Amino acid sequence: MKAINLRHLYLIIILGFITYLSGIAQGNSVKYDLISLSENNKIEVFNRKVSTFSENDKKGIRFSKNENDGIAWLKHVIFTNGIIEADIKGKDEFQESFVGIAFHGTDNNTLDAIYFRPFNFQSTDSVHKIHAVQYISQPDYPWEVLREKFNGKYEKAVVPSPNGDEWFHVKIIVKYPQITVFVNGNQEPCLSVEKLNNRTSGKIGLWVGNNSDGDFANLQIMSLN
Repeated sequence: MKAINLRHLYLIIILGFITYLSGIAQGNSVKYDLISLSENNKIEVFNRKVSTFSENDKKGIRFSKNENDGIAWLKHVIFTNGIIEADIKGKDEFQESFVGIAFHGTDNNTLDAIYFRPFNFQSTDSVHKIHAVQYISQPDYPWEVLREKFNGKYEKAVVPSPNGDEWFHVKIIVKYPQITVFVNGNQEPCLSVEKLNNRTSGKIGLWVGNNSDGDFANLQIMSLN
């Protein structure tokens, strides 16, 4: 009887493993508890301090404000192709809110990022308004180089425009070399570009820019083949 039970147990384990592998092959979606990751030292923070918060339906981490870029890398998570979703909150203060997602990183200076300038979401200045969402490829293609050499290609307006002081939902689809960005469930992308480097995988994390703080919650990543 014990032998039969053991055989059944082995069968269950094998079937479970096959199901697990199938899930990875088809696209494994993982929801990350940012509070737990922070409290259990599973986030590697660069040039910032982070604290945790729980407000209504948002539970996540909050960056302190500082000069230059700051990143909270997810430890032991390597991202290749996939769908990144998160709720992000910046603020409508000119040149003091740059918030987004870093991916395909090799270190704190070599990475791709999609980030937002919430202070430009509803700007009445037509030029500022089209600088609401930005792709960068560090270190060779920061925003200054892209704006000078490819004006209007790697940064766009976000339409419909969110409130710069409120939460907005981000969906970033990375399928090398294509990157497509959606905001607040809109079916039309606000930005669609091709990567400017040959990195196909790397670290992933939450990103803030110069003089910026920011809140992040409900991070979810789905892998794609």
